[in-house]
Amino acid sequence: MKAWFYVMCVFLGGCSFGVLSTFVKLAYEAGFTMFEVTGSQAIIGTIMIWILALFVKKQKLTKKQIIKLAISGFPMGLTGIFYYYSLETLDASLAIIFLFQFIWIGAIADWIILKRKPSVQKILSIMIVLIGSVMAAGILTSGEKTIDLSGAMWGVLAALSYSLFLLTSGLVEKEVPAIQRSAILSTGSMIIVLLIANPLSWLNTDTMINIAPYGVLLGLFGVVIPPILFAVGMPKVGPGTGSILTASELPVVVLLSMFVLSEQVQWIQWVGVLVILVGIILGNRSFLSNPFREKTGLLKENKKNFTS
Repeated sequence: MKAWFYVMCVFLGGCSFGVLSTFVKLAYEAGFTMFEVTGSQAIIGTIMIWILALFVKKQKLTKKQIIKLAISGFPMGLTGIFYYYSLETLDASLAIIFLFQFIWIGAIADWIILKRKPSVQKILSIMIVLIGSVMAAGILTSGEKTIDLSGAMWGVLAALSYSLFLLTSGLVEKEVPAIQRSAILSTGSMIIVLLIANPLSWLNTDTMINIAPYGVLLGLFGVVIPPILFAVGMPKVGPGTGSILTASELPVVVLLSMFVLSEQVQWIQWVGVLVILVGIILGNRSFLSNPFREKTGLLKENKKNFTS
């Protein structure tokens, strides 16, 4: 498989996550709470991906492998919880900036765990993407912001958990078929979400019927599509490059905010979108220039130790 295919998988996985914030805002406007939104997303998304898994070839797994994959899904669920908590006390433009710190966190994880020191090109790409994210989030045109300490903490935790999710997507039991692997990851994500969200306080027939349309969309773009795409692409591109690619999330947020939520998008935000895309392209030039990179020992012996 050519290198661009793996790059596009991770890029589109990031785009899929970018769809979520628009539907979350619509669900909030309809009167649903954060726990109802995250809970329905986790439940419906996990059911959807297991239905899909029924029709594909699966690999026989040991109990240890299943538990390892389920635990590896915890960061996916925690990212949503942490990020939605940050939105309770921070403006969306600030919350997304804290979340976007996963870009450099992923590069550090790539260096420490996978022993791949970031190149000057990759460092430059990260800086460009972060500058573009500030511009695209509209923080430069929205006046002075007050930063709530608890909101900032939740935002940083969201960045850390998202970085951990990207890392495990590329390392843990990567030989398991993508859809089967994603189904178990999503199950782990659902478990941690329901443990925190306390479904007994809101899980009733009326709520589930009314929130089902939002749950289907959030489950599809947040639970089904990204884990599958990351399961295919992340083992090849690695968490450092993968973190840069998933910056595609913010341009999608900006586009949907304008077309679906009818929010006004300033010119500097469009410039920020272009800057992010330039950063993504720059960060992947070296990978795309070597289509056989996946044969050069991308995941070396120390990565096997990480998954054992």
